Formats: sequence, C-alpha cells, structure tokens
Amino acid sequence: MERRTFIKTASVAAAASAVAAPAIAQTAPEVKWRLTSSFPKSLDTIYGAAEIFSKAVAEMTDNKFQIQVFAAGEIVPGLQAMQAVRDGTVEACHTASYYYVGIDPTFAFGTAVPFGLNSRMQDAWQFQGGGMELMNAFYAKHNIHAIPAGNTGCQMGGWFRKEIKTVADLNGLKMRIGGFAGRALQKLGVVPQQVAGGDIYPSLEKGTIDAAEWVGPYDDQKLGFNKVAPFYYYPGWWEGGAMLHNMFNVAKYNALPSSYKAILLNASHHANTWMQARYDAQNPAALRQLVAAGTQLRPFSLEVLEACLKAANEVNAETAAQNADFKKVLDSTMAFRGEQYLWWQVAEYTFDTFMIRARARG
Repeated sequence: MERRTFIKTASVAAAASAVAAPAIAQTAPEVKWRLTSSFPKSLDTIYGAAEIFSKAVAEMTDNKFQIQVFAAGEIVPGLQAMQAVRDGTVEACHTASYYYVGIDPTFAFGTAVPFGLNSRMQDAWQFQGGGMELMNAFYAKHNIHAIPAGNTGCQMGGWFRKEIKTVADLNGLKMRIGGFAGRALQKLGVVPQQVAGGDIYPSLEKGTIDAAEWVGPYDDQKLGFNKVAPFYYYPGWWEGGAMLHNMFNVAKYNALPSSYKAILLNASHHANTWMQARYDAQNPAALRQLVAAGTQLRPFSLEVLEACLKAANEVNAETAAQNADFKKVLDSTMAFRGEQYLWWQVAEYTFDTFMIRARARG
C-alpha cells in the first residue's frame, strides 16, 4: 500500500471513530433511579429480590444504570409504593399488585386471585399466555409499566387464635388478608383487614386482629407469628402462586434506551427465579422448627375450601359484571387455568403425588 493511500485511509477511519464515539456513549447513559419496596429489610427474600434486581442492573451496565432500593416506610409506606411510581415520586417500586385492589380490582391478577394460578402457571400465563401484555395494557391506565420480579409459591393459609373446623367458625373473624381474597371471605362473615407486613405481629399480639396470613414458614417464623397465634392453616387458596412485580413510571421507562429496557426485563427475570428458589429452599427447615416449637399445623377442611371456592366464584362474577378490565383478564386467566390443569393432572400431579407417598413410606 502506498504511503499516501495509507494515510488517507487511516484519516477516514479516525474520523469515523470520532463520529461514532458519541453515538456509542448515548446508548449507555448514566442513569440513577430510586426504587421503593413494599417490604421491610428484615424479610430478606421478598425484600431481597429488589436488591438482587438492582445489583444485576448495575453489573450489566458497568454501573452506569444504578437503582437505589429503599425499604417500606423510608420514602412512602409499603402499601403506597405503586402510587409513588404512578405520581413520579420515585421511578420504580417492587410490590404486590393486589395491594391496590381498592383502586381497581383488576390489580389482583398481577399477584394472585383466589383459586387462581400456581407459580409456574403464573409464569406461563405472563410470559407465554398473553398475561403480561394484558396486564400492562391495564397498568398503562395508571401510568406504570410492570415486569414480574418474584414469586412466593403457594402460600400458607395463615395464623389463627382459634381452630377453624367449620364455615361457621369464620363468622366475625377479624383477619389480616391482602388482595382480593378478603371480598370472598366477607361473604362467609370474615372482617378483612389490610395491614402491612411490619404491623401484623403487634396487631395479632394486641388482639386488634384474630388471624393473619403473610407468606409461608420462612417469613412467618421471622415475624414471630407463632408466638401470638397457635394454629397454622394451609393451603393459602387465595395465593396459589403469588407474583411480585417491578413497576416503572411510564415516562421514565419510555425515556430509556432499548438496551436498558432489555436489561430491566432480564434483571427482573433473575429476581423472579431467585425469589421462588430461595423460598422453596428455606421453607422446609422453617416449618420443621415451627412445629417443633409447638405450632399446631392444620389443613382447611373440605367444607371450608368448598365454601370459599363458591364465595370466590360469586365475587368474580359480580366484579366482572361491573368492570370490563377485570372481566377481560379474568376470562384469560380462567381459560388458561383450565388448560394448565388438563396437563398438570397427567404428569406433574401424578409424579408429585407418588413421590410424596413414597417419602411417607420411608
């Protein structure tokens, strides 16, 4: 190559490089967000998922996109996290969608509805069954965009001061219960109470409430519910697979480059898997310890479950008749549940049932 040609080529390359550098820089801007959690730091799994998410975002962007996580109460109370994002007080939150059914009952489907989907079905509906698109079309009306970011798995039915042997035992019971399930239980005489996680223990201890549900053995043991209520019931039929979400202010989310949006999606996926895995790993030992310490483990009777299912179906029908968004998502969820159980009963249920019986036989 002649010297003159080489110099000319090198000059063109250098010029192209100089032009390209700002474009590359623009695709990876410095971004700092705040995320408010609905949960206290003491609950290291349900709160911890937000920190896992934030850490992943920072690592995938060489710390150019930083999301600072705040516990419930540090910026806003836990049950006001979504509103803080909606109103632009913070850019993001990690929360349970069903905390906001008082604003619109359709919020329930983002987390769980009574006798709804288990955790794997939730993932399948959200990511492969159109659920995420349906929910984000609804969330957009409230100025938020949401991505699944955690699941507790099937929860326990809660802690009770007295035994629940029949449906009549529910009448007049003051119970802390989140989301949409309280409306079904109201039909059976329960007086539902919306109480944030950190306030449940003192409410039980003082007798302000007679019963409370939270998540499962690992968290419940941390919160000390066994010290103030002896009876521990299962299953939590209102939360067969309670999903958590990262919610983002729409304007802030839309302003991000596409690469950062992809990172939010994949970091949320990571948190989603991490939370479920951690609860599954921690719950067995916690349940053993609770029972060894005197907790009275009880299943809800078939009579109680059947009555609760009937009440839940009535509430669904009544709500769907008055709320088009709710009806649209309900129809999608219930159709998906039917197809899932068609498959579930063939392999999953059969395998699990056999292995549970084999374990019992030793």
